[in-house]
Amino acid sequence: MSENTKSSLVILYHREPYDEVVENGKTVYREKKSPNGILPTLKSFFANAQQSTWVAWKQVDDSNRDSFQSRMTIDGLGDRCVVMRVPLEEQQVQDFYYITSKEACWPLLHSFPWQFEESSSNWDNFREVNKVFAQAAIDAAADDALIWIHDYNLWLAPYFIRQQRPNAKIVFFHHTPFPSSDVFNILPWREEIVESLLSCDVCGFHIPRYSEDFVGVARSMREVEVVKREPVTENFVPRGLALSEPDMVTQLRYKGRIVHLSASPVGTNPGFVRSVVADEETKAKVKKIRADLGDRKLIVAASRVDYVKGIIELLDCYERLLIRRPEMLGKVSLVVAVAPAASGMRIYSETQEAIEKTVGRINGRFNQLDWRPIDFYTSNLGIKGINAFYKAADIAWITPLRDGLNLVGKEYVAARGDDGGVLILSEFVGSSVELPDAVPVNPYSTESMDKALDIALAMPIEEQKERMARMTKSVDTYDVDWWAEHLMEPAKTTGDNA
Repeated sequence: MSENTKSSLVILYHREPYDEVVENGKTVYREKKSPNGILPTLKSFFANAQQSTWVAWKQVDDSNRDSFQSRMTIDGLGDRCVVMRVPLEEQQVQDFYYITSKEACWPLLHSFPWQFEESSSNWDNFREVNKVFAQAAIDAAADDALIWIHDYNLWLAPYFIRQQRPNAKIVFFHHTPFPSSDVFNILPWREEIVESLLSCDVCGFHIPRYSEDFVGVARSMREVEVVKREPVTENFVPRGLALSEPDMVTQLRYKGRIVHLSASPVGTNPGFVRSVVADEETKAKVKKIRADLGDRKLIVAASRVDYVKGIIELLDCYERLLIRRPEMLGKVSLVVAVAPAASGMRIYSETQEAIEKTVGRINGRFNQLDWRPIDFYTSNLGIKGINAFYKAADIAWITPLRDGLNLVGKEYVAARGDDGGVLILSEFVGSSVELPDAVPVNPYSTESMDKALDIALAMPIEEQKERMARMTKSVDTYDVDWWAEHLMEPAKTTGDNA
């Protein structure tokens, strides 16, 4: 590849940007069926760059190894936008993603050290996969390219890239929480991880607390100098919530380099959500949901199967409601929509089994001829189906024990619009410090959970609308495009690192 065709932007992300289909024996890309979340924004950066490369992984086996296409182009964008697919064998994927990432790193990132599992981890494989990603970026990148790396699966890529691309601008965004040093430093591989993240020009986190936790880890491992500390920006609640921070370090110096730290929570795409809600098919679904409910209040809890999501605690709280307030029997309905557990992962399959048993117990105990307490969905409801439930729901109940950000609350706000509604939000999700008009809850406290649910059920419509109006303003202002622009802003001023 000549220097003229080297990319000015390289994105490293585990997901491919398009859905892969086979037509006439050839693999081609098509737009994803559910284009919400950050992918559309990343793709807009990707498509608008003069020359860009997106690096993702793809599993290969004996059946597709010979026909595997490592380099993919997209109709309408030509050769200036290329997706480089890193081929990984099944065992590499198993060790890299499902074991080392999910069984060792994931529980510590979410402050569940008792779930940490080192013995089955394969850190050498994790390192090698990161080297392969880094090499793909190096091969594609111009000398001064912007290289945008996503999430903890690629912790080590910045270090490997920096060794060969000293002038590159490296931006890393951490999609999960970042824990305090006493939890993070349980990781046996902490030294490599910290050294790599300190190789970046910009390290981005959702909220100031996670950034401050990283600073604590970095200072415990390396001789870093705090260059600048600033008050948090107006979109964050500085005090009063579990994850609040009044100020944060925005620049560190390490080995003569400046590392910029950014608190940039991912936003949703409110315009897209509203377009889905306005669709005739969605409106018909909303009408049917409300007709089936009658005068009952609808509570929606949407999540995926994971022990960090607090679904069992939520269900236990709902059961307590029906016991302590028997007048609510037949007057409220709970929809629990969860993405099923990943296959082959013991801890997730056990969690899903526990959820199903709890739902069955509650329904069996309280079921009436014309009323079922819980409607439980494990299949994909589709973008219209889930947004129909958001639009119809009187309450969105989001109470993870820990979550990096959680976009469900923002999507609920966007879907409800002027119709009021109440958002119950765990204080241990990143978005809690952005949405102070949600009803805050400590999911570890049964008293807090019960009180929050009572407040939500009793909240007058006028108060609902006032709170929702303020949350709507926040969701509209700090959307997914703001996230990307805000994260990239420090990268424009990294000339002092050249």
